[in-house]
Amino acid sequence: MAGISGHWAFVFGVLGNIVSFIVFLSPIPTFYKIYKKKSTEGYQSIPYVVALFSSMLWIYYAFLKTNTTLLITINSFGVFIETIYVGVYLFYAPKKSRVQTVKMLLLSVVGGFGAIILVTQFLFKGAVRGQVVGWICLVFSLCVFVAPLGIVRKVIKTKSVEYMPLLLSVFLTLSAVMWFFYGLLLNDINIAAPNVLGFIFGILQMVLYAIYSKKEKAILKEQKLPEMQKPAVIVIDENNNKKLPELTQEQIIDIVKHGLLVCSDKVNLAKCPHDTKCVVKAANVENTPKLQTVEV
Repeated sequence: MAGISGHWAFVFGVLGNIVSFIVFLSPIPTFYKIYKKKSTEGYQSIPYVVALFSSMLWIYYAFLKTNTTLLITINSFGVFIETIYVGVYLFYAPKKSRVQTVKMLLLSVVGGFGAIILVTQFLFKGAVRGQVVGWICLVFSLCVFVAPLGIVRKVIKTKSVEYMPLLLSVFLTLSAVMWFFYGLLLNDINIAAPNVLGFIFGILQMVLYAIYSKKEKAILKEQKLPEMQKPAVIVIDENNNKKLPELTQEQIIDIVKHGLLVCSDKVNLAKCPHDTKCVVKAANVENTPKLQTVEV
């Protein structure tokens, strides 16, 4: 039984490595934009510093445990790629953002991680050390998974999914599933527990994407629909070269009828060959505005 669970743990660990590898590479388009424009464009370095710190913590935890080689491989890649991201950010960031990023690196990576190693190495021994580091990793991972709540709030407030890419949400959810089963099959609650929250938030993001993307499409569709306009008649006074208010077909008919009643001896009405074109010919009447039909 232990052999079967170990086999499936290896399978889920490999799948977790593949999905997490894709997640780690997801910021590449962002940094390509930064490289092209030679500016960080208001992007923040916090997610990359946090991801770097998280990967370092999990590597330390994996070294204190057994049968967690797959945890070491993916987080080693995480440390490598996140270091590159932070380096590129520091290169193109303005002075103020660069100083803030350096402060965060010193506070978390140097100060925080260094303090965790020193405290656990000198105050705890054996299995207890692994448990303490595991609980630290668990609490920190929970904080990382809660972070997307800011994006969820922004989506609900703006009713737009522009800041929540669907593909990233899908891969984050898949990653949480893989690592949950990996931790469960290894009987390691520190690995399994945080990914339950990650799975819940991942599903929430996809549901919100489905709801608000449909609303966005409906709004765009309404905006693109051409406005249906009925044929209108515009009265143009050629002498003053001015357009009078638009008249509908019914109003023109009424005007013609009244004209026939008042000026029956001076106005001749020509028969209209089409329903949308009527021409009024005025006889011996000077300065009479001409009626023209304009189809809009």
